[in-house]
Amino acid sequence: MSMTVLLAAGDATRAAYRPALAEAFRTERLDVQLVTEAAPETVDYIIYGPGSPVEDFRPFTRTRAVLSLWAGVEKIVTNPTLTQPLARMVDPALTAGMVEYVCGHVLRYHLGLDRHLHARPGDWDPTPPPLAHEREVTVLGLGELGAACAHALVALGFRVRGWSRTRRDLPGILCHHGDEGLKNVLQSTEIIVTLLPHTEATEGLLDADRFTQMPPGTFLINPGRGALIDDDALLAALERGIIAGATLDVFREEPLPRDHPFWAHPAVTVTPHIAAATRADSAARVIARNIARVEAGKPLLHEVDRGRGY
Repeated sequence: MSMTVLLAAGDATRAAYRPALAEAFRTERLDVQLVTEAAPETVDYIIYGPGSPVEDFRPFTRTRAVLSLWAGVEKIVTNPTLTQPLARMVDPALTAGMVEYVCGHVLRYHLGLDRHLHARPGDWDPTPPPLAHEREVTVLGLGELGAACAHALVALGFRVRGWSRTRRDLPGILCHHGDEGLKNVLQSTEIIVTLLPHTEATEGLLDADRFTQMPPGTFLINPGRGALIDDDALLAALERGIIAGATLDVFREEPLPRDHPFWAHPAVTVTPHIAAATRADSAARVIARNIARVEAGKPLLHEVDRGRGY
């Protein structure tokens, strides 16, 4: 039986995803009419992406699920008209991209590569860096992306500690949770990676007070959410030497304004939200498999918990 799937996204996203989705639906043997406009009462599934024109979900009375193209769902989960089940994007390619980004920048700070990249003639310090097993890395957030990065860092030999709001147990990783757990991991970390979702509970999590809990010379990598960090507090921590270097891929306002102090700070590396891009071919297969599951009477994968916000 044919179903109507609405691709509710901006022009660029529609252009990238239409052929990929059509191929993925064929692979899953789904009889789908993929549309960009439709009478709301005829829509069986909504694929929700950047630039979506859909703001009111109440007319979509037949819709069985809304499938987000984003890993983060803070832009939609608080919509009071959304009563349909919502699935976030968990894409193997997105996860692989995040792992590569995080491991690359952890190794960069661990090996002190910036010092050599900016060396001048006569700068000659043959002191070798420590080995990975002598370095502690903390991952804040142990969801799909955080857990994958933590395991990859363990495989490289680092001592890895993780923190999450609620208890998690991951092999090879010393896991902490709650307020006291956060204080413990911040007090002894050397490199911090932030991979938490943006919720009311994580807004400005790394503020002036939490930066003072970190040892001097800590490195910070944030490919998670810009709102996890208080920008002014980070700049102050950089000036005081608490943070020795920060690599930031996400920001409260994107693109990052030209006059933002991060651009000019010598210890800050700005990357343009490239750590974990959703790739159309891979993400389309995830969407098609999830729809096939629901059609077969199976639970929706990666369904968002509205209470927790992710």
